[in-house]
Formats: sequence, structure tokens, C-alpha cells
Amino acid sequence: MSVFQKKNLRAVFVISSLVLCSTLRAEDFSQRFEAIWEAASPEQRYQLLYDLPKGGDLHNHFPGTSIPEWILAVLQNPQRTGGDTFWTRMRFASPLDAIAPAARCYTVRNHTYHKLPPEARNEFIRIDQLSPAQEAEWCDAFRLESEGEGRDEFFNVIWTRFGDVFENVHFRLALLEDNILAFAAEGLRYWEPQFGPQDLYTNEGEPISIADGVAMIEACLAQPHIIETGMVVRFQKTIFRYSPRAEDMTRDLYEFVDAYRDRWVGLNMAGIEERGKGYPARFLETLRELRTQYPGMPLAFHAGEMDSPDKNIRDTLLLGATRIGHGLNLLGDPDTLLLLQMSDRVLIETNLISNKLLEYVSEMEEHPFPEFLRTGIPTCLNTDDRGMWDSNMTDEYYTAMKYYRLSWDELTLLARYSLQYAFVQAPIKAELLKDYEQRLKTFEARYAKGTIQDALDTLDKVPAVTYGYALRNWGIQFE
Repeated sequence: MSVFQKKNLRAVFVISSLVLCSTLRAEDFSQRFEAIWEAASPEQRYQLLYDLPKGGDLHNHFPGTSIPEWILAVLQNPQRTGGDTFWTRMRFASPLDAIAPAARCYTVRNHTYHKLPPEARNEFIRIDQLSPAQEAEWCDAFRLESEGEGRDEFFNVIWTRFGDVFENVHFRLALLEDNILAFAAEGLRYWEPQFGPQDLYTNEGEPISIADGVAMIEACLAQPHIIETGMVVRFQKTIFRYSPRAEDMTRDLYEFVDAYRDRWVGLNMAGIEERGKGYPARFLETLRELRTQYPGMPLAFHAGEMDSPDKNIRDTLLLGATRIGHGLNLLGDPDTLLLLQMSDRVLIETNLISNKLLEYVSEMEEHPFPEFLRTGIPTCLNTDDRGMWDSNMTDEYYTAMKYYRLSWDELTLLARYSLQYAFVQAPIKAELLKDYEQRLKTFEARYAKGTIQDALDTLDKVPAVTYGYALRNWGIQFE
């Protein structure tokens, strides 16, 4: 047996032991949790879930993860963007442009702005000179908040408005910091976004090398205030499934992730599945070719994010994926459903709020998440593009509790699954699971003291944070 195999076996033993011990302890706290939940107000329930130790966010598209107000604040602050200036389109010379959704609030870097013809530049305003009303309009343009916006607004409009702003490495890293701090504050300890050093340019428009980009990312993550959060951050790289050069992209990213495995831990095939050119079987031969050249590569693919039944989840499993993003139409493929119920090899990355706002489920009661969880399919909650939903991880947990009334065992199992199926290296995974059990024990002790009223009084002191989603949907607001 190799040293690597022995280390993995030890990690599995540690994980199994932690799960067994935590299950025994959870039986002691579950009734207390139920009693607190029954007595709590909606606000206190939210505070309880905000304070709850959580595991990781495994399904997260980095450009869509930041609250629009955070993005605007960074764009308006040259100290956080390396001295760059940004311009956004708020005026329209042509009536047709004025009603083109993607044109509104289209935002570019300074070097791009100065390449525009004069008549086009007249339609842009420097982003740090927006009026309060314009700032509000700009932020609203980057989130789904109105009835009926749905997936067309999301896939075809909002992403376009970002222009080239994510090509600024300082901007990208500033948002990386903001997200780490926010996730840590609501009890996460692991984050695995789709993020990388590719397509970065200086303020003058000169390309930044991959090696320099990686060095800047590592320097950002090494800052003391980031380390103090206790967050472990690893990255995936995204393959755009419908791209004409998706096979070449897969080869390039295999090579990149293999070269930087300490920080990049896997690949993710993403993109709207309705675009037929991204069907999973397209990549079978390419992945088989790459497996002859590289050690095992963790794969997390989007599949089943569809309105109608298909075989995409089954075909994605044939590609070697061990994590399925969304898996919404799995119930329409009984053979694959049974396969996943009989095996613990594959995790479903559930994104409740995303699936509702993009209209893949018309009502949350229709979501297959409780079927996954309660028939033995490993699953966990994730935020997907939470900046565009104006939400956080606590909103995902609150949604699950509101519609599916999870037990204490189920709530904690979700966090454990998110850590057990993370692509992070095995020794670090074991430490994350150990840390989770310790934090959970502290949480239980905090709310097990005294009467139920004592627990509610403790909840009132939890400094929870909400965004627009909680206010619009449940009337819950914390500053």
C-alpha cells in the first residue's frame, strides 16, 4: 500500500469517527433545537441559522458571488483597484439602445473607455460620479429582484453588463477578500469558488502572466486578516461547455490545474444546458485522452439544470464527475436516481434560491432537494451566484428550514457533506471536519444552557447580516 493510500485511509477513518461521534451527540441536542425553533420569532430563527456552524460553499461562480453594493464600492475606490477608473453607460443617444437591457449600466475600465469614439463616450459616466439615484439603479441592474426577470435576464443580460471589469486583478482580489470575510462571519470554513488568474490585464491593457496572477492571489490570501478568519480557500477552474473550443479549453485547464494543485483542486463544466452544443458526451473522448496524461483530476459538472427530463446526469457520471451541480431533473431519470441512492460516490450540489429565481422550479415545494436528502443521496446547500440573488448562505438554510423543516441531524449532515465532498487535500479535509465538530459542540453548549427564553435572549445578541433577498421574501432585515 502506498503512502498516499495510507494517508487517505487514515483521513477516511478520522472522518467516519467524527460522523459517528457527532451523530451520538446530536441526539442529545435535537429536541432542544426543536424547542428553540418553535419558540423563536422569524428574526430569531434567522439569527439561529446565521450563528449555526456551517461547512463549505462548493458551487460558486466567482463573478456572480458579490453583492452589487460591494462591487460598486470597490469600483469607486481607486485604492482597491490599483488606481484604475471605471465608466458605466447611463445615457443613450439612440432610442433603441435605451430599451436594450444589456446596454444599461454596461461598465468598462478606463483604457477601454478611452478607445471608444467620442459619441459613445458621451453616454458613459465615471462610476465614482454617479448620483445616489444612479447608484441605486446601477446596483439593481446586477441582481434579479423583480418578478419575471428569470433566466433570460440572468444568462443574457446581467453578465454582459460587467464589461471588462473583472480583468482588473486588484478589483478581483478585493472582492475575493470581501467574500471570504462575509462567508466566515456566517459560520463557513471552506470556500471553493470557480476562480483563476487567467484574462488579467494591467491598467494600460497589457496582459498579466498566469504566474504573476497566481503570485498576486497567493499574496492576497496570505494577508493576516484573511488568515485570521480561519477560512480554507481552494479554487476550481471553469470549462464553458458550449464554447466552440471547449475541448481545447479542457486540455488547457487540465494542464493549469495540474501545475497548481496546491490551490486549484478541480475542474467544473458549466454553462446553460439548453445550448445543445455543450452536451456531456461531447467531452468523453477528450477526458479519456487527458486521463492518460495526468493523475486523477476531480470533476464537478453542472447537470440536470433543466425543465424537462434528459440523460445529462447519467452521461456526466460517465465522464467521471463526483459532484453534480443542481441535478434538478434527476427524478425524471429513475435508473440514475436509483444508482445515486445506492452509492455515496457522488454529491448533488443543491442551489435552492438559484433554482427558484431562474424558474427551474415554479414553487419551492417542487424542488427535489428533500428527496435527495431523505433517500440517501449526499447533497449540500450552496449559493451559486448569490450576488445576483442578493442573498447569503444563511438564506439557503432558512429556505430549507421554511419549506422542508429539516431536523437537527439533517442540518448538520448538510455541512458535513459539504466538507466530505470538497476537493481539498485529504489531511486538510480531516482538519476541517474536526474543526466543524468542535464548533458544533460550542454552538450546542451555548444554546443548551438555561431555559428556552435564555436561548432566545442569546439569539437576540447574534449580529446577523441580511441582504435584499431576506427582506423581500420574509420581511427580515438586519443591518
